[in-house]
Amino acid sequence: MLNYFVTRLFRAVLTILLVMTFAFVVLRLSGDPASILLGPDAPTDSIAAFRARWGLDDPLWKQYLAYLKSIAQLDFGVSMRDRSPAIDLVLERVPATLALTVPTLLIQLGVGIPAGVYAALHSESVADRGVIMLSIFGFTIPSFVMGLVLVLVFAVTLGWLPSGGQDSWQHAILPIATMSVGGIGILARFSRSAMIEVMGQPYIRTAMAKGLSWRDVVWKHALPNASVPIVTIVGFMVGSLIAGAVVVESIFSWPGIGRLLIVSVSNRDLAVVQCLLLVIASTMVIANLCVDFAYGLLDPRLRANAGAH
Repeated sequence: MLNYFVTRLFRAVLTILLVMTFAFVVLRLSGDPASILLGPDAPTDSIAAFRARWGLDDPLWKQYLAYLKSIAQLDFGVSMRDRSPAIDLVLERVPATLALTVPTLLIQLGVGIPAGVYAALHSESVADRGVIMLSIFGFTIPSFVMGLVLVLVFAVTLGWLPSGGQDSWQHAILPIATMSVGGIGILARFSRSAMIEVMGQPYIRTAMAKGLSWRDVVWKHALPNASVPIVTIVGFMVGSLIAGAVVVESIFSWPGIGRLLIVSVSNRDLAVVQCLLLVIASTMVIANLCVDFAYGLLDPRLRANAGAH
């Protein structure tokens, strides 16, 4: 079991390192921050001084080694635009993003999983078909389309809710609804499929043949075994929530890390973009790492295979 966890931890660290390297190279090749921040009419000597000030005139390998050294010292750089530590700018936006992602995840779990389980236990019924149709509708519509439709209906046409900003709790309703719809559909489909597969297993028929109540069969035998694939998709969704917030925060002018990422990329603010990508990648990797650990605890076969290897 220890080998299983160590292997997953090593893969997580390697993944974060690869993301850091990819972000570093792409940002350096995507454009010159000096020309964007100083403007196209800036004198040549001013651009040269700016590049020297931020180490942009060094060879790429030298910049990369300096970047890794600073990250190892927990120094995430300084914003070229605001002259503030990049990590401070990112941490200022984290509460706003969590105000959307945490309620969204709770709604997805509270609606998607029960709907999928109910549909599986009433397979081929009207309720089952309804859940399938709604789940397909939910996860096939892009979030930016869903957000624009909700704004058009509830903000513009009906005038019930504000279309953007962060002045009150009402401003969070439309962004949370936009982010929740797709996740509810995905969880409902996966939960339904997992439960249908488990309910057809021989040990379920054996439990029912022993005279166990339907409630005990579902709660003590079916749900624990169906939880393995459900936990996997939940971990993936936790990580993707942060990435999905980029689009939603832009639509609703929500001052979170997603909107900060778009502004920083347009300004080629390298330190802020690198810090944001590191935070987003780390969140996704940690979420999937927790899923791997939970997977190992839920499924003894994985621990046995890891020990054998």
